Amino acid sequence: MKQQLLLLQDVEALGQKGDVVSAKPGYVRNYLLPQGFAVIASPNALRKRERLRQERAQQAIVDRREADELAKQVESLIVETRVKVDPEGHMYGSVSALDVANLYQQNGLPVEKRYIHLPRPIKATGVHKIPLKLKEGVTATCTLHIIPEGMASLGVESVVAPLPTESSEQSE
Repeated sequence: MKQQLLLLQDVEALGQKGDVVSAKPGYVRNYLLPQGFAVIASPNALRKRERLRQERAQQAIVDRREADELAKQVESLIVETRVKVDPEGHMYGSVSALDVANLYQQNGLPVEKRYIHLPRPIKATGVHKIPLKLKEGVTATCTLHIIPEGMASLGVESVVAPLPTESSEQSE
Protein backbone atom coordinates (compact mmCIF):
# COMPACT_ATOMS: atom_id res chain seq x y z
CA MET A 1 0.00 0.00 0.00
CA LYS A 2 1.42 3.37 -1.02
CA GLN A 3 1.87 6.14 1.52
CA GLN A 4 0.98 9.82 1.14
CA LEU A 5 3.95 12.15 1.67
CA LEU A 6 4.67 15.86 1.69
CA LEU A 7 7.93 16.54 -0.16
CA LEU A 8 10.36 18.85 1.65
CA GLN A 9 12.75 18.94 -1.34
CA ASP A 10 12.59 18.24 -5.06
CA VAL A 11 12.91 14.52 -5.80
CA GLU A 12 13.58 13.59 -9.41
CA ALA A 13 10.86 11.41 -10.97
CA LEU A 14 8.60 11.91 -7.93
CA GLY A 15 7.73 15.57 -7.46
CA GLN A 16 8.71 19.05 -6.37
CA LYS A 17 8.98 20.68 -2.97
CA GLY A 18 5.50 21.14 -1.44
CA ASP A 19 3.80 18.41 -3.48
CA VAL A 20 1.77 15.66 -1.85
CA VAL A 21 2.77 12.40 -3.53
CA SER A 22 2.33 8.64 -3.12
CA ALA A 23 5.26 6.27 -2.89
CA LYS A 24 5.86 2.64 -2.05
CA PRO A 25 6.60 1.89 1.61
CA GLY A 26 10.14 0.60 1.01
CA TYR A 27 11.13 3.75 -0.92
CA VAL A 28 9.64 5.89 1.82
CA ARG A 29 11.20 3.97 4.71
CA ASN A 30 14.64 3.43 3.16
CA TYR A 31 15.23 6.64 1.19
CA LEU A 32 12.80 9.53 1.47
CA LEU A 33 12.38 9.72 5.25
CA PRO A 34 16.01 9.02 6.28
CA GLN A 35 17.35 11.55 3.75
CA GLY A 36 14.88 14.20 4.95
CA PHE A 37 13.29 14.57 1.50
CA ALA A 38 9.72 14.01 2.76
CA VAL A 39 7.46 13.67 5.78
CA ILE A 40 4.29 11.64 6.21
CA ALA A 41 1.33 13.77 5.04
CA SER A 42 -0.39 14.31 8.38
CA PRO A 43 -2.78 17.23 8.89
CA ASN A 44 -0.06 19.03 10.84
CA ALA A 45 2.50 18.56 8.05
CA LEU A 46 0.02 19.68 5.38
CA ARG A 47 -0.14 23.13 7.02
CA LYS A 48 3.44 23.70 5.80
CA ARG A 49 2.44 22.96 2.22
CA GLU A 50 1.75 26.52 1.03
CA ARG A 51 4.96 27.87 2.57
CA LEU A 52 6.96 25.10 0.86
CA ARG A 53 5.33 25.88 -2.50
CA GLN A 54 6.23 29.57 -2.18
CA GLU A 55 9.84 28.69 -1.35
CA ARG A 56 9.89 26.34 -4.36
CA ALA A 57 8.58 29.10 -6.67
CA GLN A 58 11.32 31.47 -5.50
CA GLN A 59 13.97 28.77 -5.93
CA ALA A 60 12.64 27.99 -9.43
CA ILE A 61 13.31 31.60 -10.51
CA VAL A 62 16.91 31.41 -9.25
CA ASP A 63 17.45 27.95 -10.79
CA ARG A 64 16.07 29.12 -14.15
CA ARG A 65 18.43 32.11 -14.24
CA GLU A 66 21.45 29.93 -13.35
CA ALA A 67 20.45 27.29 -15.93
CA ASP A 68 20.08 29.91 -18.70
CA GLU A 69 23.53 31.28 -17.90
CA LEU A 70 25.06 27.80 -17.81
CA ALA A 71 23.41 26.94 -21.14
CA LYS A 72 25.01 29.98 -22.81
CA GLN A 73 28.44 29.05 -21.43
CA VAL A 74 28.12 25.39 -22.44
CA GLU A 75 27.03 26.22 -25.99
CA SER A 76 29.91 28.67 -26.46
CA LEU A 77 32.57 26.18 -25.31
CA ILE A 78 33.87 23.29 -27.40
CA VAL A 79 35.56 20.61 -25.32
CA GLU A 80 38.13 18.19 -26.69
CA THR A 81 39.31 14.82 -25.49
CA ARG A 82 41.99 12.51 -26.83
CA VAL A 83 41.36 8.79 -27.15
CA LYS A 84 43.44 5.78 -28.11
CA VAL A 85 42.58 4.18 -31.45
CA ASP A 86 43.67 1.03 -33.24
CA PRO A 87 45.37 1.14 -36.68
CA GLU A 88 41.98 1.13 -38.43
CA GLY A 89 40.88 4.21 -36.42
CA HIS A 90 38.43 2.45 -34.09
CA MET A 91 38.38 3.68 -30.50
CA TYR A 92 39.49 1.57 -27.58
CA GLY A 93 36.65 2.05 -25.12
CA SER A 94 34.18 4.92 -25.36
CA VAL A 95 33.29 8.38 -24.07
CA SER A 96 30.43 8.31 -21.55
CA ALA A 97 28.20 10.99 -20.03
CA LEU A 98 30.44 11.01 -16.94
CA ASP A 99 33.50 11.70 -19.13
CA VAL A 100 31.71 14.63 -20.79
CA ALA A 101 30.65 16.03 -17.40
CA ASN A 102 34.24 15.77 -16.15
CA LEU A 103 35.51 17.65 -19.21
CA TYR A 104 33.15 20.55 -18.52
CA GLN A 105 33.99 20.54 -14.81
CA GLN A 106 37.69 20.79 -15.69
CA ASN A 107 36.79 23.94 -17.63
CA GLY A 108 35.04 25.40 -14.58
CA LEU A 109 31.42 24.72 -15.59
CA PRO A 110 29.17 22.85 -13.11
CA VAL A 111 27.73 20.34 -15.59
CA GLU A 112 26.54 17.19 -13.83
CA LYS A 113 26.23 13.72 -15.35
CA ARG A 114 22.43 13.74 -14.90
CA TYR A 115 22.14 16.78 -17.20
CA ILE A 116 23.70 14.91 -20.14
CA HIS A 117 21.26 12.90 -22.26
CA LEU A 118 23.47 10.45 -24.08
CA PRO A 119 21.54 7.35 -25.21
CA ARG A 120 24.73 5.29 -25.25
CA PRO A 121 28.46 6.00 -24.93
CA ILE A 122 30.17 7.53 -27.97
CA LYS A 123 32.43 5.09 -29.82
CA ALA A 124 33.54 7.21 -32.77
CA THR A 125 36.01 10.04 -33.20
CA GLY A 126 35.00 13.39 -34.60
CA VAL A 127 32.65 16.20 -33.59
CA HIS A 128 29.55 15.24 -31.59
CA LYS A 129 26.58 17.38 -30.54
CA ILE A 130 25.20 16.23 -27.19
CA PRO A 131 21.85 17.41 -25.78
CA LEU A 132 21.68 18.63 -22.18
CA LYS A 133 18.64 19.13 -19.99
CA LEU A 134 19.47 21.52 -17.17
CA LYS A 135 17.41 22.62 -14.17
CA GLU A 136 13.88 23.91 -14.73
CA GLY A 137 13.66 22.32 -18.18
CA VAL A 138 16.33 24.52 -19.80
CA THR A 139 17.91 22.72 -22.75
CA ALA A 140 21.29 23.21 -24.38
CA THR A 141 23.57 21.44 -26.82
CA CYS A 142 27.21 20.88 -26.04
CA THR A 143 29.91 20.21 -28.60
CA LEU A 144 32.47 17.47 -27.99
CA HIS A 145 35.45 16.91 -30.26
CA ILE A 146 36.99 13.45 -29.90
CA ILE A 147 40.53 13.43 -31.28
CA PRO A 148 42.50 10.23 -31.98
CA GLU A 149 45.71 10.17 -29.94
CA GLY A 150 48.74 11.21 -31.94
CA MET A 151 46.88 13.72 -34.12
CA ALA A 152 47.18 17.46 -33.61
CA SER A 153 44.23 19.44 -32.29
CA LEU A 154 42.28 20.96 -35.14
CA GLY A 155 41.54 24.15 -33.23
CA VAL A 156 38.22 25.88 -32.65
CA GLU A 157 37.87 27.19 -36.20
CA SER A 158 37.99 23.76 -37.81
CA VAL A 159 35.87 22.18 -35.07
CA VAL A 160 33.03 24.58 -35.78
CA ALA A 161 33.29 23.92 -39.53
CA PRO A 162 31.27 21.02 -40.95
CA LEU A 163 32.75 17.55 -40.91
CA PRO A 164 35.01 16.73 -43.89
CA THR A 165 33.30 15.38 -46.98
CA GLU A 166 34.55 12.54 -49.16
CA SER A 167 36.21 14.92 -51.63
CA SER A 168 38.29 16.62 -48.90
CA GLU A 169 39.27 13.23 -47.44
CA GLN A 170 40.59 12.05 -50.81
CA SER A 171 42.79 15.14 -51.21
CA GLU A 172 44.65 14.36 -47.96
